[in-house]
Order: sequence, then C-alpha cells, then structure tokens
Amino acid sequence: MEVGKFFLVALSLALVLGLVQSIEFTEKDLASEESLWDLYERWRSHHTVSRDLDEKQKRFNVFKENVKHVHKVNKMDKPYKLKLNKFADMTNHEFRSSYAGSKVKHNRMLRGSRGGTGGFIHEKTANLPTSVDWRKKGAVNAVKDQGKCGSCWAFSTVVGVEGINQIKTKELVSLSEQELVDCDTDNQGCNGGLMENAYEFIKQNGGITTEGTYPYKAKDGTCDGSKTNYPTVVIDGHENVPANDENALMKAAANQPVSVALDAGGSDFQFYSEGVFTGDCGTDLNHGVAIVGYGTTLDGTKYWIVRNSWGPEWGEKGYIRMQRGIDAEEGLCGIAMEASYPIKLSSDNPKKVSLKDEL
Repeated sequence: MEVGKFFLVALSLALVLGLVQSIEFTEKDLASEESLWDLYERWRSHHTVSRDLDEKQKRFNVFKENVKHVHKVNKMDKPYKLKLNKFADMTNHEFRSSYAGSKVKHNRMLRGSRGGTGGFIHEKTANLPTSVDWRKKGAVNAVKDQGKCGSCWAFSTVVGVEGINQIKTKELVSLSEQELVDCDTDNQGCNGGLMENAYEFIKQNGGITTEGTYPYKAKDGTCDGSKTNYPTVVIDGHENVPANDENALMKAAANQPVSVALDAGGSDFQFYSEGVFTGDCGTDLNHGVAIVGYGTTLDGTKYWIVRNSWGPEWGEKGYIRMQRGIDAEEGLCGIAMEASYPIKLSSDNPKKVSLKDEL
C-alpha cells in the first residue's frame, strides 16, 4: 500500500515537472504532415487543449505556421529563443486580440495628457546600482495569469502597489486585480485601460483590498461593495516617469517596481521563451506590464526585467528580459513611453494584513 502511494506521489510530481517544461521539437518533427500532426497532438496533450474535429484541422494549420516561425527564428543567431507555448495554435491576430488588447494608445488619445502629480521624486537618484532585482528583495509576488481578458493594466498597477507597499511596510500582500476590473469606471475592465487611471482610483477609493477578499475571475463583473469596504493597502497618488527617457526609467526602477506599457503584439513576443529580447516591434502600445529590475549580461547587453501577466509557463517563468539602452528614445517596443509608479509616503495601512490572512 505504501509503495502504491509512493508511486502515485512520484507520478504526480513527474507530471507537474513535465508541465513546467516546454514542448521540444526537431527537424524530424517538421519532415511531414504526419510528423507535424503528431507534434500537434503532443502539444495539445501537454497543454490539455481540447478541440472538435473541424476546429482541430483549422488549428493544426495555424500551428504548422507557428512551428515554422519558431523553428526559423531559433536557427538565427539571436540572443533570445522562442518556444511552442500555450499560444501555439492561435493566429497572431487572435493572440493580440486576447492578450495584447489593452488599447493603451487608444485610451491615451481619449484621455488626453497624462495625470499624476507632475513631479518625479526619483530625479536626483545618483550612483545607480549596476543591477536591481525587486524579486530578490521580496517586493514581487508570484506571476499571475490575466486569461483572455484585456486586464493587463490592472495587473501592472497591482505589481506597482504591491511593490511600494512591501518597500514601505516590509510586508508583501497579494492585491485584487478584479476590484480594479469591476470598480474602476475610468478604465474599461477586460477591454483595456491605463495604469495611471488605476493608481488614481486606488488613491480616491481609499485603498485596494486583497486578492483573497476579491479574487480574480478573468471577466468583467459588477463592483462588489461588500468586498471593497475593507481596503488593505493605501497609496498617496502616482507620478509619471519622464517620457522617452530610459535613464529616468532606470532611476525609477532602482527605487521601486514601475508600470510600463509596450507593444507586445509581435509573433516573437508571442512565443518568447528565454534570453534578452531584441525583436522587431513598434510603439503601438497595447499591453501593460511592470519593470521589476534591470541588469547586464556577461557579454554586455543591457536589459530590463519585465514581469508579465500571461502565467508562469510563458517566457522565463512569466518574465521577459528586454534590451535596454537602444538608440530609439522611446525604448524597445515603446517601453519608455508610458511609465508610471505609485507614491506611498507612510508605512501605515488601514488594516494590518499578514500573509496568513491570504490563506
């Protein structure tokens, strides 16, 4: 009996470890329709994707083209690699619509000039460290998954608030993206939004509650006032990083996690796996993420550490390293165009919350 239990535990562990790994393939898998179909079935099994027969054929054709793209890019001498992740049978248009659809640029046009206090408290930061990683300082929670909901702006905002709260109080609390999706009427929930609007909402609302109190649903909902009556973490407002200035962005990121917007709609971004991303992308800002540090590789390539909200299976356990210090003033993929961060002046909150409250 004990042996049987041990076997089941070992099998479960093997399955879990297997899910962490990506689907690998070789030239042989690309040799014929049959081998490609076998690869697709292996991918579907790995990601537990169910399709009816007609849909499966359609998706297989999309999958084939994506496999070819991943294979082609990985054969090039690029400092990053791609993989067949959970987006592998989605067209790039479908991917952009579902996962890079925050419409930051569109919302900016509607809202006009940026808000905030007008200051930049990190302007005089000097002697910047050569590298910073707020994950190692305990200021960043585990990577989350926004699902097929254009709520990346809420996840980006929450990273900023969780970060500055931990820096000020020494306590890392997981906060509610769903409260922002449901209750922040200056943003559009699953149809996109701006991080600075969300920061202003949290300030005006008297704080934001925990994820445990108001859990994420990956869909629009009605604001639940019974859950928002107990804000846990407060901020005093937000500031914008001077636009198109990576040096200013570096000063901000040296002091706290920073919300940024970027163009994440390219195929290389869709299938990013590891390394320093240097891919082609524009400045059509369509996705909100957060910079949680920066560094330099051994060969001298400078990069940002960017926390995404597509789950830990994407990229480097949910993160992407993006090239820093390129010639374009707006930064790679427009990362320096719309950066902002929350301000928290005191170490007090309306209610002291410990991690055990989240259990």
